[in-house]
Amino acid sequence: MLFNSLEFFIFLPIVFTLYWLIGNKRIQQQNLLITVSSYLFYGWWDWRFLFLILFSSIVDYTIGQKLKITKHPARRKLLLWVSICVNIGFLGFFKYFNFFVDSLIDSFTFFGSELKINTLNIILPVGISFYTFQTLSYTIDVYNKKLEPTKNFLAFMAFVSFFPQLVAGPIERATNLLPQFHKQREFVYSKSVDGLRQVLWGLFKKVVIADNCATYANMIFNNPEDYSGSTLLLGAFFFAFQIYGDFSGYSDIAIGISRLFGFNLKRNFAFPYFSRDIAEFWRRWHISLSTWFRDYLYIPLGGSKGGTKMKIRNTFIIFVVSGFWHGANWTFIVWGALNALYFLPLLLLNKNRVNTNLVAEGKYFPSLKEIFQMMTTFFITLIAWVFFRADNVTNAFMYLNDMFTLSLFSKPEILPFTILGLLSFFMAIEWFGRSGEFAIQKIDFMNKPIRWSFYILLIILMFSFTGEQQEFIYFQF
Repeated sequence: MLFNSLEFFIFLPIVFTLYWLIGNKRIQQQNLLITVSSYLFYGWWDWRFLFLILFSSIVDYTIGQKLKITKHPARRKLLLWVSICVNIGFLGFFKYFNFFVDSLIDSFTFFGSELKINTLNIILPVGISFYTFQTLSYTIDVYNKKLEPTKNFLAFMAFVSFFPQLVAGPIERATNLLPQFHKQREFVYSKSVDGLRQVLWGLFKKVVIADNCATYANMIFNNPEDYSGSTLLLGAFFFAFQIYGDFSGYSDIAIGISRLFGFNLKRNFAFPYFSRDIAEFWRRWHISLSTWFRDYLYIPLGGSKGGTKMKIRNTFIIFVVSGFWHGANWTFIVWGALNALYFLPLLLLNKNRVNTNLVAEGKYFPSLKEIFQMMTTFFITLIAWVFFRADNVTNAFMYLNDMFTLSLFSKPEILPFTILGLLSFFMAIEWFGRSGEFAIQKIDFMNKPIRWSFYILLIILMFSFTGEQQEFIYFQF
């Protein structure tokens, strides 16, 4: 069930109405409705995979209870590893089995031997990478005694399967989201209106920005040999905004819907294309994943506290694993490694925390230095996106090779002025709203005629320029 589908526009008001009719003092009944609704929402794709979510919930809930009463360090560690192996085992099988088999076959072929192993026709469960990491955060935090294990299995099921962020995040920490299922949720009108505002902006990002950019990105990436270097650059540009509008749009909708039900999810994007260096970009892009890897992988490995070799090793591990998390393809691994190479100079020179303030803070426009920094960061990010989008590494290198020719300075064969105009409007709104949690949050402080005129304009633009419906990109991860 897609957020931008007719089914969801019927599903959401029904669940919302029933939820608040139950009454905010009946927490268990509300949690039951959320769980049932979430299972219906997820089962809309394929009901068979509901058993995976249920099994993962049972395993981690049980391990959480065992960790509370087990005092022996070795036994506690064994329980933790059971949770890790079960969750990563399912993720590895469904997502990476065929990748490892194909890579093994290719390795033997390279050395002149033939290895006959059959791959399996495996369907990837939607959102498995997201809810796997969410449940792992629970067992790891309980193991580290940062969180008391819950005795309420229904609340835990609701936490794991919470439908707004189930299939594409944000990846919520148990320490933040789980306690909210134990508390009385109040309906706050202003909070709900703010949530609807964020949903509106997220839908605009998806159906107007992402879906329109997808049309041209797909056209160019699918036939790169037909286009000049300037058009290939434009294709990468369109994909950069496709993936941003698509993924951050999903996050905005998820966070906004959660507010309608009285929940607060963590921010997942903070205007990443206004970053002045790659370190700032990774503090602003897919925040829930980058901080997950930081806290549960990078810091346990030693973080940046060791010598130069350890810093380099840990940086490459965190970025390569992050790339591999996105999918079973060498393109994602190269994408991660390339971002590690971007990041290393800043880390080794201790400049990875230089740009922590808001760009052009207190000003309407950035300085020339900030413009140059943002353009440079966006360009190297755009180059990395080519690997993320390409079907394989060879195609990515061919794409870049054809792009960096003299034809890079020619007029593009494709120049959709309407889409470029919509992108300019979109980025202008993002820029002037960059100090808020999301771009149009500050619209609420304007007078009523301006506020409503802007909302009506967004709705008109969505009806007038909706692109061909595309599935959310991160559903495949």
